[in-house]
Amino acid sequence: MSAEVLERASLNTATGVIAPLIAPREVELLGRIGSLETRLAQNSREIEAAQAIRYRVFVEEMGSQVGPDLVQQRREIDSWDAYCDHLLVLDRALEGDIEDQIVGTYRILRHEVAAAHGGFYSGSEFEVERLVARHPAKRFMELGRSCVLPPYRSKRTVELLWQGCWAYALRHQIDVMFGCASFPGIQPEVHALALSFLHNSVRAKGEWEVAARPELYREMDLMPSEAINAKQALMAMPPLIKGYLRLGAMIGSGAVIDQAFNTTDVLIVLPISSISGRYVSYYGADAGRFAS
Repeated sequence: MSAEVLERASLNTATGVIAPLIAPREVELLGRIGSLETRLAQNSREIEAAQAIRYRVFVEEMGSQVGPDLVQQRREIDSWDAYCDHLLVLDRALEGDIEDQIVGTYRILRHEVAAAHGGFYSGSEFEVERLVARHPAKRFMELGRSCVLPPYRSKRTVELLWQGCWAYALRHQIDVMFGCASFPGIQPEVHALALSFLHNSVRAKGEWEVAARPELYREMDLMPSEAINAKQALMAMPPLIKGYLRLGAMIGSGAVIDQAFNTTDVLIVLPISSISGRYVSYYGADAGRFAS
């Protein structure tokens, strides 16, 4: 495991308070493949660099809407950033400072941190609080703001992001991962095949049932079940959603239109106990597969 000396101020992502480091400290890598590494952001500059990556992907590429101040800063920011942890993928082969080497990011919000700051981000679209209340003994972890720069949208980058999430979940004894995932555009009918497949084949039921908020609910069951071709539906899925399904994820009921982000959102629910055994074996029951 490599180490890195940090000389700048660090950002406590649970409180948003910037505090100087008293002494250099080792940065824990969560995974490495070739020149790519994954770990948590260590300071405010790294978080700002991750927000700049989000701006390039969400705003410039996908057409999300942000205020003029954020356009000027060229960063995509919201109020949750201050107390989330920010998972990074870095290409250490790139020249420049650490901030110049960040090529992908994922935002992570733990159960107890969300409870202390008004809830989970996805609770604004889905009835997450009911799901969480139904499982008082389980610890939840929300994943969001996943994005990777176009040249790095490869299998190994995705593997590193998952390695980081898996290591983080084990470290914090997480029982359930969940979060919003998106289809491009704000017309669910364009994704009728994929949404109908999700509704009919992998919808969360029983103790895991969770629905879009009533005022935002958009129907996902857009095709007769006999007309759904599973293979074609999977081919039509965004890669992130397809990856969640391979792991054993379920999908909440109803989609939500996010006008600002120009997306159609669904809710992913992935209990750790439901993750396919071959993926646990691949990444390592101790998250050691790519950690050294």
